[in-house]
Amino acid sequence: MTHEIRIVTEAELREIAQLDIALVDVIERAFVALAGGEVVMPPVLSMALEAVNGEVDVKTAYIPGMSGFAIKVSPGFFDNPKLGLPSLNGLMILFSAQTGMVEALYLDNGYLTDLRTAAAGAVAARHLAPDTVSTAGVIGTGVQARLQMRAAHLVRPFDEVLVWGRDTQKAAACAADLKAALGVRAGVTSDPADLVAQSQLVVTTTPAREPVLRGDMLHPGLHVTAMGSDQSGKTEIDPAALAAADLYVADRVSQAEVMGELRGAIEAGVWTRGIPAELGQVITGAAPGRFSPDDITICDLTGTGAQDTAIASHVFAAVSAAGAGQVIEA
Repeated sequence: MTHEIRIVTEAELREIAQLDIALVDVIERAFVALAGGEVVMPPVLSMALEAVNGEVDVKTAYIPGMSGFAIKVSPGFFDNPKLGLPSLNGLMILFSAQTGMVEALYLDNGYLTDLRTAAAGAVAARHLAPDTVSTAGVIGTGVQARLQMRAAHLVRPFDEVLVWGRDTQKAAACAADLKAALGVRAGVTSDPADLVAQSQLVVTTTPAREPVLRGDMLHPGLHVTAMGSDQSGKTEIDPAALAAADLYVADRVSQAEVMGELRGAIEAGVWTRGIPAELGQVITGAAPGRFSPDDITICDLTGTGAQDTAIASHVFAAVSAAGAGQVIEA
C-alpha cells in the first residue's frame, strides 16, 4: 500500500507561511501544552563541529491532540558565506501522530524555524513586557533581529526601534529595513548600554560567547528576551543580570540549564532561586508573571521541539489547502 508525501520548497513556504498573529497564537498554544506536562519532548540532539565552524541541532516533540509531529534538523556552517552559501539551512519532516507515516517534507532551509522563533519572542513579549512599549531595542543585525522586532510589534506596537551591532553598516541596514517594514522611527546606537537605557523591550539575537547585555544595564520597567543562546558555549546575558531581575522565565528549564542563559548563571554560582518558571506556566497562570510596570523581566528562549511540531502542523493545513508542493507516492 502506498501513501502520499507532500514535498514543499522554501519558496513555496514563503508564499504561504507568514509571521502574523495567527502564528503567534499557534506557538503560544505549544507553550501551554508544554506547561500541561503531557508533551513528549526529548532533549535536543546537538553537535558542535568546531573543526568546520559548524553546529547541528535536531529537535522534535509529540503534542497530544495534534495530528502530526515534526522532526527538525538545523545545520549551521558559519564559514559558508565564503563559499557563496548561506550559513543556515535545514529541513522539517512531518509525521502522522496516528500512524507514524511521513506526511510532508519541508525543504525550508530554516525559514519555518525563523518564523516560529520570532513568534516565540512575541509570546514572551505578550506575557512579560510592560503593557506600553514606546521604544524597542534589538541587539544583533541578522534575520532574527528583523523578525523579532516585527513579531514584537504585533503584540506591543512601539513607535521607535533601536539597533546595535558590532558592524555599524549592518546595523544601519537592519534599522532601515525595520523602518520600512513597520513604519516606525529607527536608529542605530553605538553602545548596547544606550540601547537598553532607552528601551522598555530588548531582544538579543546574537551567537555571542561573551555577554552583550550586562547586569548594570538593567532598569525598572525593562523586559529582555534572549534567544541567541542555543548551544552550551553561547551566552548573551551577564549571569548577574539573571540574578538581579525580578523575574527570569525559561521556555524549557531542562534546556536552559544546559544551553541557555540559565546555564551561565548556575555555573557562576549566582542563581539561588531554585527551579525557575517556564513561559507556558506564566501563560496559564500556574506561575506568576510581571507584577508591576517597574519589574525587570528576562525570558530565555532556547527553542523547543514543541514549537517545531506546532508550526509544521499549522503549515500542513495551509499548504494542503493551497495544493502547494509536489505530492509523491511512497
